[in-house]
Amino acid sequence: MKEFKKYYIVPAPPEDIYKALTFEPTIQLWTGDKAEMKEEVGSEFSLWDGSIVGKNLEFEEGKKIVQHWYFGEDETEQSIVTIKLHADKQGTSVELKQTNIPDEAYEDMVDGWNNYYFKSLIDFYED
Repeated sequence: MKEFKKYYIVPAPPEDIYKALTFEPTIQLWTGDKAEMKEEVGSEFSLWDGSIVGKNLEFEEGKKIVQHWYFGEDETEQSIVTIKLHADKQGTSVELKQTNIPDEAYEDMVDGWNNYYFKSLIDFYED
C-alpha cells in the first residue's frame, strides 16, 4: 500500500473550492459528468459517473473534507482521502493526502489526481 501527498493551487477562494467539492450541481459543472454527493457524514458519494465511489467521513466547512475511497470489495485497509483548503494569495492551496492506495492502482491514481481531478478543477476556475 502506498501514500500520495501533493499541494495544488486553485485560482478561487477556499469557500468556492469547498462548494465545488461538496455541492452536487457544482461538481457536475467542473467534472462534466454525473455526480452524487451530500455534505453529510456517513453518506456515500459517486463522482465521474461512478468512476470514483466512497463514503464521506468528515466535513469542516470551507476547510477540510475526509473521505473513504473504495477499491473493489476486498478491502483490508481503508484508502482515506483528506483534502485541506488553505487561503493563498493566488486563491486556494489545496493539500491532498491519500493513504492506503493499492500498489497496482498507485500510478493510475496519481495520474487521475494530477491530470483529471485537479486539472479539471483548476481549468474550471481559470476560464
